[in-house]
Amino acid sequence: MSRNVDLLKGRIFTSLTSLAFPIMVTAMIQMAYNLTDMAWIGLVGSQAVTAVGAGGMYVWFSQGVVALAKMGGQVKVAHALGSQKTDEAAEYASASIQMGILFALIYGAITVLGAKPLIGFFGLSDEATVRDGEIYLIVTCGLSIFPFLNSVITGIMTAMGDSKTPLLANLTGLVLNIVLDPLLIFGFGPVKGTGVLGAAAATVMAQAVVTVVFFLSMKKDRLLFHKVKIFHRVSPEHTKAIIRIGFPASVQNMIYTSISMVLTRFVAGFGDTAVAVQRVGSQIESISWMAAEGFGAAINSFIGQNFGAGQYERVKKGYFTASGVMLLWGLICTALLVIFPGPIFGLFIHEADVIGLGIDYLVILGFCQMFMCVELTTVGALSGLGRTLLCSVISIIFTSARIPLAVVLSNTSLGLDGIWWAFTISSIMKGILFFLCFLWVAKGLSKKNLKFINKT
Repeated sequence: MSRNVDLLKGRIFTSLTSLAFPIMVTAMIQMAYNLTDMAWIGLVGSQAVTAVGAGGMYVWFSQGVVALAKMGGQVKVAHALGSQKTDEAAEYASASIQMGILFALIYGAITVLGAKPLIGFFGLSDEATVRDGEIYLIVTCGLSIFPFLNSVITGIMTAMGDSKTPLLANLTGLVLNIVLDPLLIFGFGPVKGTGVLGAAAATVMAQAVVTVVFFLSMKKDRLLFHKVKIFHRVSPEHTKAIIRIGFPASVQNMIYTSISMVLTRFVAGFGDTAVAVQRVGSQIESISWMAAEGFGAAINSFIGQNFGAGQYERVKKGYFTASGVMLLWGLICTALLVIFPGPIFGLFIHEADVIGLGIDYLVILGFCQMFMCVELTTVGALSGLGRTLLCSVISIIFTSARIPLAVVLSNTSLGLDGIWWAFTISSIMKGILFFLCFLWVAKGLSKKNLKFINKT
Protein backbone atom coordinates (compact mmCIF):
# COMPACT_ATOMS: atom_id res chain seq x y z
CA MET A 1 0.00 0.00 0.00
CA SER A 2 1.34 3.45 -0.93
CA ARG A 3 2.39 5.77 1.87
CA ASN A 4 1.63 8.81 -0.30
CA VAL A 5 -1.72 10.61 -0.16
CA ASP A 6 -3.12 11.95 -3.44
CA LEU A 7 -3.66 15.62 -2.62
CA LEU A 8 -4.95 16.63 -6.05
CA LYS A 9 -8.08 14.48 -6.23
CA GLY A 10 -10.91 13.19 -4.07
CA ARG A 11 -12.67 14.64 -1.04
CA ILE A 12 -10.74 17.50 0.48
CA PHE A 13 -11.44 16.57 4.11
CA THR A 14 -10.35 12.97 3.50
CA SER A 15 -7.18 13.93 1.61
CA LEU A 16 -6.25 16.61 4.11
CA THR A 17 -6.88 14.59 7.24
CA SER A 18 -5.17 11.50 5.77
CA LEU A 19 -2.03 13.58 5.40
CA ALA A 20 -2.48 15.68 8.52
CA PHE A 21 -3.29 12.98 11.06
CA PRO A 22 0.11 11.24 10.92
CA ILE A 23 1.81 14.67 11.00
CA MET A 24 -0.19 15.66 14.07
CA VAL A 25 0.63 12.36 15.75
CA THR A 26 4.29 12.97 14.84
CA ALA A 27 4.02 16.40 16.45
CA MET A 28 2.53 14.80 19.53
CA ILE A 29 5.42 12.35 19.56
CA GLN A 30 7.86 15.26 19.44
CA MET A 31 5.93 16.83 22.29
CA ALA A 32 6.18 13.53 24.17
CA TYR A 33 9.96 13.65 23.64
CA ASN A 34 10.08 17.01 25.39
CA LEU A 35 7.59 16.13 28.11
CA THR A 36 9.40 12.86 28.85
CA ASP A 37 12.64 14.79 29.32
CA MET A 38 10.84 17.34 31.45
CA ALA A 39 9.12 14.76 33.64
CA TRP A 40 12.41 13.01 34.47
CA ILE A 41 14.42 16.22 34.82
CA GLY A 42 11.66 17.58 37.06
CA LEU A 43 12.45 14.79 39.51
CA VAL A 44 16.02 16.11 39.73
CA GLY A 45 14.71 19.56 40.72
CA SER A 46 13.65 22.94 39.37
CA GLN A 47 17.27 24.08 38.95
CA ALA A 48 17.89 21.23 36.51
CA VAL A 49 14.73 22.23 34.66
CA THR A 50 16.07 25.80 34.46
CA ALA A 51 19.36 24.54 32.99
CA VAL A 52 17.58 22.48 30.35
CA GLY A 53 15.32 25.44 29.62
CA ALA A 54 18.26 27.79 29.02
CA GLY A 55 20.14 25.33 26.81
CA GLY A 56 16.92 24.29 25.10
CA MET A 57 16.38 27.86 23.91
CA TYR A 58 19.21 27.36 21.43
CA VAL A 59 17.75 24.03 20.32
CA TRP A 60 14.59 26.00 19.57
CA PHE A 61 16.64 28.68 17.78
CA SER A 62 18.20 25.97 15.59
CA GLN A 63 14.75 25.20 14.18
CA GLY A 64 14.76 28.68 12.70
CA VAL A 65 18.16 28.07 11.12
CA VAL A 66 17.07 24.84 9.42
CA ALA A 67 13.69 26.35 8.46
CA LEU A 68 15.32 27.93 5.40
CA ALA A 69 16.21 24.52 3.97
CA LYS A 70 13.05 22.81 5.21
CA MET A 71 10.42 25.35 4.19
CA GLY A 72 12.04 26.28 0.90
CA GLY A 73 12.54 22.63 -0.01
CA GLN A 74 9.06 21.56 1.04
CA VAL A 75 7.26 24.30 -0.88
CA LYS A 76 9.30 23.94 -4.08
CA VAL A 77 9.13 20.13 -4.05
CA ALA A 78 5.34 20.36 -3.64
CA HIS A 79 5.03 22.86 -6.51
CA ALA A 80 7.19 20.69 -8.78
CA LEU A 81 5.29 17.51 -7.96
CA GLY A 82 1.97 19.26 -8.48
CA SER A 83 3.21 20.26 -11.94
CA GLN A 84 4.29 16.65 -12.63
CA LYS A 85 8.00 17.64 -12.76
CA THR A 86 9.63 14.83 -10.79
CA ASP A 87 13.20 15.51 -11.91
CA GLU A 88 12.90 19.14 -10.84
CA ALA A 89 11.44 18.05 -7.49
CA ALA A 90 14.47 15.79 -6.97
CA GLU A 91 16.79 18.72 -7.63
CA TYR A 92 15.01 20.80 -5.01
CA ALA A 93 15.13 17.91 -2.54
CA SER A 94 18.88 17.45 -3.11
CA ALA A 95 19.54 21.16 -2.56
CA SER A 96 17.43 21.18 0.60
CA ILE A 97 19.30 18.26 2.15
CA GLN A 98 22.67 19.76 1.25
CA MET A 99 21.71 23.04 2.91
CA GLY A 100 20.53 21.20 6.02
CA ILE A 101 23.88 19.44 6.40
CA LEU A 102 25.88 22.64 5.88
CA PHE A 103 23.77 24.64 8.35
CA ALA A 104 24.06 21.89 10.97
CA LEU A 105 27.85 21.87 10.81
CA ILE A 106 28.10 25.64 11.10
CA TYR A 107 25.53 25.92 13.88
CA GLY A 108 27.09 23.06 15.83
CA ALA A 109 30.52 24.69 15.73
CA ILE A 110 29.18 28.09 16.84
CA THR A 111 27.22 26.71 19.80
CA VAL A 112 30.05 24.48 21.05
CA LEU A 113 32.64 27.26 20.89
CA GLY A 114 30.30 29.90 22.30
CA ALA A 115 28.47 27.90 24.96
CA LYS A 116 29.60 30.03 27.89
CA PRO A 117 28.48 33.46 26.60
CA LEU A 118 25.33 31.97 25.07
CA ILE A 119 24.13 30.59 28.42
CA GLY A 120 25.50 33.63 30.21
CA PHE A 121 23.05 35.79 28.24
CA PHE A 122 20.17 34.68 30.49
CA GLY A 123 21.82 36.01 33.65
CA LEU A 124 21.17 32.92 35.77
CA SER A 125 22.48 33.22 39.32
CA ASP A 126 23.29 29.63 40.30
CA GLU A 127 26.71 28.41 39.06
CA ALA A 128 25.70 24.74 38.91
CA THR A 129 22.65 25.64 36.84
CA VAL A 130 24.78 27.66 34.43
CA ARG A 131 27.25 24.79 34.07
CA ASP A 132 24.47 22.28 33.37
CA GLY A 133 22.96 24.65 30.83
CA GLU A 134 26.28 24.81 28.97
CA ILE A 135 26.55 21.01 28.96
CA TYR A 136 23.02 20.61 27.60
CA LEU A 137 23.71 23.20 24.89
CA ILE A 138 27.00 21.63 23.77
CA VAL A 139 25.58 18.12 23.44
CA THR A 140 22.21 18.88 21.83
CA CYS A 141 23.30 21.69 19.50
CA GLY A 142 26.80 20.41 18.83
CA LEU A 143 25.21 17.30 17.31
CA SER A 144 22.42 19.15 15.53
CA ILE A 145 23.19 17.26 12.31
CA PHE A 146 20.56 14.67 13.27
CA PRO A 147 17.58 16.96 14.02
CA PHE A 148 18.48 19.14 11.01
CA LEU A 149 18.39 16.16 8.64
CA ASN A 150 15.21 14.86 10.26
CA SER A 151 13.51 18.23 9.81
CA VAL A 152 14.49 18.62 6.15
CA ILE A 153 13.58 15.05 5.20
CA THR A 154 10.25 15.36 7.00
CA GLY A 155 9.48 18.47 4.93
CA ILE A 156 10.32 16.71 1.66
CA MET A 157 8.27 13.63 2.54
CA THR A 158 5.32 15.80 3.55
CA ALA A 159 5.51 17.57 0.20
CA MET A 160 5.33 14.12 -1.42
CA GLY A 161 2.15 13.36 0.51
CA ASP A 162 3.96 10.88 2.79
CA SER A 163 3.37 11.67 6.45
CA LYS A 164 3.43 8.03 7.61
CA THR A 165 7.20 7.53 7.32
CA PRO A 166 8.02 10.52 9.57
CA LEU A 167 5.47 9.15 12.04
CA LEU A 168 7.17 5.73 12.09
CA ALA A 169 10.64 7.26 12.40
CA ASN A 170 9.70 9.58 15.26
CA LEU A 171 7.76 6.86 17.07
CA THR A 172 10.90 4.71 17.02
CA GLY A 173 12.89 7.60 18.45
CA LEU A 174 10.31 8.24 21.16
CA VAL A 175 10.39 4.65 22.39
CA LEU A 176 14.18 4.78 22.60
CA ASN A 177 14.07 8.14 24.37
CA ILE A 178 11.61 6.84 26.96
CA VAL A 179 14.01 3.98 27.74
CA LEU A 180 17.20 6.06 27.74
CA ASP A 181 15.99 9.07 29.76
CA PRO A 182 15.69 7.45 33.20
CA LEU A 183 18.67 5.19 32.49
CA LEU A 184 21.06 8.02 31.62
CA ILE A 185 19.65 10.65 34.00
CA PHE A 186 19.53 8.49 37.15
CA GLY A 187 21.54 5.41 36.19
CA PHE A 188 20.83 1.74 36.71
CA GLY A 189 23.20 -1.11 37.54
CA PRO A 190 26.57 -0.48 35.87
CA VAL A 191 25.27 2.64 34.08
CA LYS A 192 26.03 5.81 36.06
CA GLY A 193 23.41 8.54 35.97
CA THR A 194 24.62 11.94 34.76
CA GLY A 195 21.58 14.19 35.27
CA VAL A 196 21.25 16.94 32.67
CA LEU A 197 24.04 15.42 30.56
CA GLY A 198 22.11 12.16 30.48
CA ALA A 199 18.97 13.90 29.29
CA ALA A 200 20.90 15.57 26.47
CA ALA A 201 22.60 12.31 25.48
CA ALA A 202 19.28 10.43 25.43
CA THR A 203 17.76 13.04 23.15
CA VAL A 204 20.66 13.03 20.67
CA MET A 205 20.82 9.23 20.55
CA ALA A 206 17.10 9.01 19.84
CA GLN A 207 17.39 11.63 17.09
CA ALA A 208 20.25 9.69 15.50
CA VAL A 209 18.08 6.58 15.33
CA VAL A 210 15.31 8.61 13.68
CA THR A 211 17.82 9.69 11.02
CA VAL A 212 18.78 6.07 10.37
CA VAL A 213 15.11 5.10 9.92
CA PHE A 214 14.66 7.96 7.44
CA PHE A 215 17.63 6.87 5.34
CA LEU A 216 16.42 3.28 5.26
CA SER A 217 13.02 4.47 4.02
CA MET A 218 14.60 6.77 1.44
CA LYS A 219 16.50 3.82 -0.08
CA LYS A 220 13.18 2.03 -0.74
CA ASP A 221 11.37 5.04 -2.27
CA ARG A 222 10.75 5.06 -6.03
CA LEU A 223 8.72 8.25 -6.31
CA LEU A 224 11.42 10.84 -5.63
CA PHE A 225 14.34 9.84 -3.42
CA HIS A 226 15.81 7.39 -5.94
CA LYS A 227 16.58 10.49 -8.01
CA VAL A 228 17.93 12.54 -5.09
CA LYS A 229 21.73 12.92 -5.02
CA ILE A 230 23.03 14.36 -1.77
CA PHE A 231 26.56 14.95 -3.09
CA HIS A 232 25.43 16.13 -6.52
CA ARG A 233 26.05 19.77 -7.44
CA VAL A 234 22.69 21.50 -7.67
CA SER A 235 22.09 24.35 -10.11
CA PRO A 236 22.20 27.88 -8.63
CA GLU A 237 18.65 28.48 -9.88
CA HIS A 238 17.23 25.72 -7.69
CA THR A 239 19.24 26.88 -4.69
CA LYS A 240 18.12 30.48 -5.15
CA ALA A 241 14.47 29.41 -5.40
CA ILE A 242 14.71 27.55 -2.09
CA ILE A 243 16.42 30.52 -0.43
CA ARG A 244 13.79 32.93 -1.79
CA ILE A 245 10.99 30.87 -0.26
CA GLY A 246 12.76 29.68 2.88
CA PHE A 247 14.69 32.79 3.93
CA PRO A 248 11.71 34.82 5.22
CA ALA A 249 10.44 31.83 7.21
CA SER A 250 13.92 31.23 8.64
CA VAL A 251 14.39 34.86 9.66
CA GLN A 252 10.92 34.89 11.16
CA ASN A 253 11.64 31.82 13.28
CA MET A 254 15.02 33.09 14.45
CA ILE A 255 13.66 36.51 15.36
CA TYR A 256 10.73 34.86 17.14
CA THR A 257 13.12 32.74 19.20
CA SER A 258 15.42 35.70 19.84
CA ILE A 259 12.48 37.67 21.20
CA SER A 260 11.62 34.72 23.43
CA MET A 261 15.20 34.69 24.69
CA VAL A 262 15.01 38.38 25.57
CA LEU A 263 11.74 37.73 27.38
CA THR A 264 13.33 34.77 29.18
CA ARG A 265 15.98 37.17 30.45
CA PHE A 266 13.16 39.35 31.79
CA VAL A 267 11.61 36.28 33.37
CA ALA A 268 14.94 35.42 35.02
CA GLY A 269 14.71 38.78 36.78
CA PHE A 270 11.94 37.21 38.85
CA GLY A 271 14.29 34.36 39.86
CA ASP A 272 15.68 31.19 38.31
CA THR A 273 12.49 29.38 39.34
CA ALA A 274 10.48 31.61 37.02
CA VAL A 275 12.57 30.30 34.10
CA ALA A 276 11.65 26.74 35.11
CA VAL A 277 7.97 27.75 35.08
CA GLN A 278 8.30 29.17 31.58
CA ARG A 279 10.14 26.08 30.35
CA VAL A 280 7.62 23.58 31.74
CA GLY A 281 4.63 25.74 30.85
CA SER A 282 5.71 26.13 27.24
CA GLN A 283 6.22 22.37 26.92
CA ILE A 284 2.72 21.71 28.25
CA GLU A 285 1.32 24.39 25.98
CA SER A 286 2.98 22.63 23.04
CA ILE A 287 0.05 20.18 23.01
CA SER A 288 -1.70 22.98 21.15
CA TRP A 289 0.90 24.63 18.94
CA MET A 290 2.82 21.52 17.89
CA ALA A 291 -0.40 19.93 16.66
CA ALA A 292 -1.26 23.17 14.84
CA GLU A 293 2.20 23.29 13.26
CA GLY A 294 1.69 19.70 12.15
CA PHE A 295 -1.63 20.54 10.53
CA GLY A 296 0.00 23.64 9.08
CA ALA A 297 2.63 21.43 7.42
CA ALA A 298 -0.16 19.31 5.92
CA ILE A 299 -2.09 22.28 4.56
CA ASN A 300 1.21 23.68 3.25
CA SER A 301 1.76 20.60 1.05
CA PHE A 302 -1.92 20.33 0.14
CA ILE A 303 -2.04 23.93 -1.01
CA GLY A 304 1.42 23.75 -2.59
CA GLN A 305 0.49 20.82 -4.84
CA ASN A 306 -2.96 22.16 -5.73
CA PHE A 307 -1.53 25.60 -6.39
CA GLY A 308 1.08 24.06 -8.70
CA ALA A 309 -1.73 22.20 -10.49
CA GLY A 310 -3.84 25.36 -10.85
CA GLN A 311 -6.72 24.03 -8.70
CA TYR A 312 -7.45 27.30 -6.91
CA GLU A 313 -10.95 26.55 -5.60
CA ARG A 314 -9.56 23.39 -3.99
CA VAL A 315 -6.88 25.54 -2.36
CA LYS A 316 -9.50 27.78 -0.74
CA LYS A 317 -11.72 24.93 0.41
CA GLY A 318 -8.70 23.11 1.84
CA TYR A 319 -7.76 26.13 3.94
CA PHE A 320 -11.21 26.64 5.43
CA THR A 321 -11.50 22.93 6.21
CA ALA A 322 -8.14 22.99 7.99
CA SER A 323 -8.95 26.19 9.89
CA GLY A 324 -12.22 24.75 11.17
CA VAL A 325 -10.50 21.63 12.49
CA MET A 326 -7.75 23.65 14.19
CA LEU A 327 -10.18 26.13 15.72
CA LEU A 328 -11.96 23.21 17.39
CA TRP A 329 -8.64 21.77 18.60
CA GLY A 330 -7.66 25.15 20.04
CA LEU A 331 -10.92 25.36 21.99
CA ILE A 332 -10.28 21.91 23.47
CA CYS A 333 -6.76 22.92 24.52
CA THR A 334 -8.08 26.13 26.06
CA ALA A 335 -10.52 24.14 28.16
CA LEU A 336 -7.78 21.78 29.38
CA LEU A 337 -5.35 24.53 30.37
CA VAL A 338 -7.94 26.76 32.04
CA ILE A 339 -9.89 24.05 33.89
CA PHE A 340 -7.08 21.66 34.92
CA PRO A 341 -3.89 23.76 35.27
CA GLY A 342 -2.86 22.44 38.70
CA PRO A 343 -2.99 18.70 38.03
CA ILE A 344 -1.31 19.14 34.64
CA PHE A 345 1.59 21.30 35.86
CA GLY A 346 2.07 19.14 38.94
CA LEU A 347 3.03 16.21 36.73
CA PHE A 348 6.35 17.87 35.91
CA ILE A 349 7.44 19.96 38.89
CA HIS A 350 6.65 19.01 42.46
CA GLU A 351 7.61 22.09 44.54
CA ALA A 352 4.38 23.71 45.78
CA ASP A 353 5.52 27.31 45.25
CA VAL A 354 6.54 26.58 41.65
CA ILE A 355 3.22 24.85 40.91
CA GLY A 356 1.37 28.01 41.95
CA LEU A 357 3.32 30.07 39.42
CA GLY A 358 2.76 27.39 36.81
CA ILE A 359 -1.01 27.50 37.27
CA ASP A 360 -1.00 31.23 36.48
CA TYR A 361 1.03 30.58 33.32
CA LEU A 362 -1.29 27.87 31.98
CA VAL A 363 -4.51 29.76 32.69
CA ILE A 364 -3.30 32.99 31.07
CA LEU A 365 -1.83 31.26 28.00
CA GLY A 366 -4.93 29.08 27.77
CA PHE A 367 -7.03 31.97 26.51
CA CYS A 368 -5.06 32.35 23.27
CA GLN A 369 -4.83 28.73 22.13
CA MET A 370 -7.59 28.85 19.50
CA PHE A 371 -6.09 31.99 17.95
CA MET A 372 -2.62 30.45 17.94
CA CYS A 373 -3.94 27.36 16.13
CA VAL A 374 -5.56 29.48 13.42
CA GLU A 375 -2.35 31.52 13.10
CA LEU A 376 -0.11 28.50 12.56
CA THR A 377 -2.56 26.89 10.14
CA THR A 378 -2.73 30.08 8.10
CA VAL A 379 1.07 30.44 8.07
CA GLY A 380 1.23 26.96 6.53
CA ALA A 381 -1.41 27.87 3.96
CA LEU A 382 0.16 31.17 2.91
CA SER A 383 3.61 29.56 2.77
CA GLY A 384 2.20 26.91 0.45
CA LEU A 385 1.31 29.76 -1.91
CA GLY A 386 4.86 31.09 -1.66
CA ARG A 387 3.80 34.04 0.53
CA THR A 388 6.44 33.47 3.19
CA LEU A 389 7.49 37.13 3.22
CA LEU A 390 3.99 38.26 4.17
CA CYS A 391 3.94 35.72 7.00
CA SER A 392 7.32 36.89 8.24
CA VAL A 393 6.41 40.57 8.28
CA ILE A 394 3.25 40.00 10.32
CA SER A 395 4.89 37.57 12.74
CA ILE A 396 7.97 39.73 13.31
CA ILE A 397 6.00 42.92 13.95
CA PHE A 398 3.51 41.45 16.40
CA THR A 399 5.94 39.11 18.13
CA SER A 400 8.38 42.00 18.62
CA ALA A 401 5.56 43.92 20.27
CA ARG A 402 5.74 41.39 23.11
CA ILE A 403 8.89 43.02 24.46
CA PRO A 404 7.55 46.54 25.18
CA LEU A 405 4.20 45.06 26.18
CA ALA A 406 5.91 42.70 28.65
CA VAL A 407 7.99 45.56 30.08
CA VAL A 408 4.88 47.69 30.66
CA LEU A 409 2.66 44.95 32.09
CA SER A 410 5.35 43.36 34.30
CA ASN A 411 5.91 46.74 35.97
CA THR A 412 2.28 46.84 37.09
CA SER A 413 0.70 44.83 39.88
CA LEU A 414 0.64 41.88 37.49
CA GLY A 415 4.39 41.34 37.92
CA LEU A 416 5.51 38.07 36.29
CA ASP A 417 1.97 37.42 35.04
CA GLY A 418 2.30 40.57 32.92
CA ILE A 419 4.86 38.78 30.74
CA TRP A 420 2.46 35.88 30.23
CA TRP A 421 -0.31 38.31 29.27
CA ALA A 422 2.02 39.87 26.68
CA PHE A 423 2.28 36.43 25.05
CA THR A 424 -1.48 35.94 25.05
CA ILE A 425 -2.46 39.38 23.75
CA SER A 426 -0.02 39.21 20.83
CA SER A 427 -1.14 35.67 19.89
CA ILE A 428 -4.79 36.75 19.78
CA MET A 429 -3.94 39.67 17.51
CA LYS A 430 -1.83 37.52 15.17
CA GLY A 431 -4.52 34.87 14.87
CA ILE A 432 -7.15 37.39 13.80
CA LEU A 433 -4.83 39.23 11.40
CA PHE A 434 -3.53 36.10 9.67
CA PHE A 435 -7.07 34.90 9.00
CA LEU A 436 -7.97 38.25 7.45
CA CYS A 437 -4.78 38.15 5.36
CA PHE A 438 -5.68 34.81 3.85
CA LEU A 439 -9.11 36.15 2.89
CA TRP A 440 -7.35 39.05 1.16
CA VAL A 441 -4.85 36.83 -0.67
CA ALA A 442 -7.61 34.39 -1.66
CA LYS A 443 -9.41 37.14 -3.57
CA GLY A 444 -6.48 37.33 -5.97
CA LEU A 445 -6.18 33.56 -6.34
CA SER A 446 -7.03 32.88 -9.98
CA LYS A 447 -5.28 32.09 -13.24
CA LYS A 448 -5.68 35.67 -14.37
CA ASN A 449 -3.59 37.12 -11.58
CA LEU A 450 -1.18 34.28 -10.89
CA LYS A 451 1.67 36.81 -10.81
CA PHE A 452 0.06 38.41 -7.78
CA ILE A 453 0.50 35.23 -5.80
CA ASN A 454 4.05 34.64 -7.06
CA LYS A 455 5.54 38.01 -6.14
CA THR A 456 7.68 36.41 -3.43
